[in-house]
Amino acid sequence: MRHVSEAHGRIMNLVLAGGDLCNVAKAAADALDATVMIRDQGGRCLATAGDIPGLDEEAVAKASLDAHARRRPVLADDDTWVAPVIAGSEDLGGLVIRAAGGLTGEDERLLELSAQSVAFLLLMRRSTAVAEGPVRDELLDDLIADPPHAPQQIAQRARRLGVDLRKPHVLVLARPEGGEQGRAVVWASSYAYRLSGLKTVQGGCIVLLLPGIDASAAAKAVAAELSPLLGHPVSVAAAGPGWSPDGVARMHQEAGRCLDAMSALGGTGSAASVQDLGFLGLLLSDDNDVDGFVEAAIGPVLDYDAERFTELTHTLEAYFASGGSPTNAAEALHVHPNTVSRRLERIGELLGPEWQKPGQVLEVQLALRLQRTREVLARGRAAADPARQPPGPPERTT
Repeated sequence: MRHVSEAHGRIMNLVLAGGDLCNVAKAAADALDATVMIRDQGGRCLATAGDIPGLDEEAVAKASLDAHARRRPVLADDDTWVAPVIAGSEDLGGLVIRAAGGLTGEDERLLELSAQSVAFLLLMRRSTAVAEGPVRDELLDDLIADPPHAPQQIAQRARRLGVDLRKPHVLVLARPEGGEQGRAVVWASSYAYRLSGLKTVQGGCIVLLLPGIDASAAAKAVAAELSPLLGHPVSVAAAGPGWSPDGVARMHQEAGRCLDAMSALGGTGSAASVQDLGFLGLLLSDDNDVDGFVEAAIGPVLDYDAERFTELTHTLEAYFASGGSPTNAAEALHVHPNTVSRRLERIGELLGPEWQKPGQVLEVQLALRLQRTREVLARGRAAADPARQPPGPPERTT
């Protein structure tokens, strides 16, 4: 019991001295002679001390539910334990530990106390986030403003809050579809603080500026964590990435249009980014990234033709022009129907087995039209300026 008390005291001293989750995980691992992983309520790793190879996630998920229901550590398998990190009735996450030598009764008690220390640290971080909330909200409000307020001072203010706007970031809009918004706002303050981002509230939506390059993943992560907390659906839209303070207002506008489009399309309660909306996202985006859209839709086919001097792109155009008939496409191309069939099989290998499903096939057709239009315009520029005319293409084969 003296060992438990002393170990718990060391861990709490770390917490009270401003230690982070990594330090707490290491102290708990040393005291328990085990590997320790701290996870949030969504199962994502927040900190770890050592590796836990071959972790049975299904068993851990089941043990986590049991641990929170019983409010005490639960054995997930032969040497892996899960302890609930809770504050009152709120689920803050869990501790996953692997102890090769097993746990004694005193070790289980120390594991409980370690989980309480982690809960205390997470609540302290939340309190800090709430205390800094008005300052962080004001900064993001200024970034969203168009034109931004005092742009020369914004980067300096962000650095004081631990936010580096020179690194890639995405903007997320979350609109709770029911429930108490106050709880969502408190969660958002803690979430943004934890990820070194910013948060504000505008027009009934929570606005998050988060580090990262994958807007779609950011939207899904917010929805996965916030919706269960509220017990109601949450519509989440995201845009980005951006690499400077100047682009935040644009991303906010794009995410807003994305959220409106999701509602109009009956997607209330879902999560998506501008890129997820395909050609609709192309229309919603301010930068109209035609190159990016064409590359995402038919890039592998264009690359294959360029590398092997084949006619897959032309075959696609003929196939769609003939109403999806390989026989009619073969007649238009003056080739055997088997040739068209082989080319379509190759296209399926390049674009994936679902390339002829309604959603993807529409994007493929639009990308083909955009690509053909760009080629026509390029030839027109070359004809007007002979110096810019490219050399003739090499002979193509099937």
